Amino acid sequence: MTEDANLLVRAMEWMPFVLSGFGLNILMSILAIVIGTVFGTFLGLGQLSTLRIARVPSRFATQLFRNAPWLVLLFYCIFLVPYLIEIGGLAIVLPSWLRATIGLSFPVAANFSEIVRGTVSSVPRGQWEAAEALGYGRRATLFRIILPQCITRMIPPWMNLYALLLTATPLAVIVGVEEVLGRTQAAVQALSDSRMLIPMYLMLLAMFFLYTWPISRLSLMLERRFRAK
Repeated sequence: MTEDANLLVRAMEWMPFVLSGFGLNILMSILAIVIGTVFGTFLGLGQLSTLRIARVPSRFATQLFRNAPWLVLLFYCIFLVPYLIEIGGLAIVLPSWLRATIGLSFPVAANFSEIVRGTVSSVPRGQWEAAEALGYGRRATLFRIILPQCITRMIPPWMNLYALLLTATPLAVIVGVEEVLGRTQAAVQALSDSRMLIPMYLMLLAMFFLYTWPISRLSLMLERRFRAK
């Protein structure tokens, strides 16, 4: 067996250990995209509100979290969100990975807020005027006519946002979360061989590529399809 093949075999022996860490990355990304989508929807609709008391805070929060470094938000959540909370006498432990997920959901919410605002604003003004001529109020027009059209337009950028989120989850290793990058580093240290750096990190790169590449391709396909319609 050649030396390169031997290094590859040794790297593959650590695959189950590293893959279990990648599963945590996927779980964190799914939870963060769900939380971010829910709150981002409210922020996006808040930006479109005619009420200044709703519009100004929504725009401020969107711009603040959209332009803040993701790592800084992670640090804030790790150190400000309590490790243990009590609700009705019941103690609930919030592990580091869950607090990191909350931190990642802030920039996701801000970016999805802009997706909501942008897609609603892209609908021709004539549709608002036509609905008004038919007697629809602003709220009814938004929820019955405008938003149903925007859902298909939101899907491609939302999928791209999810792919970006997944590639950002390794930042959690800096705040002590034992995800895929942390496990890869642990495997390299356990092997005590500098030659294993390249095959181990190539394996890590392949995991992210194989997971996110189909998402990017599907997003592009949907974008072309909805654009054609």
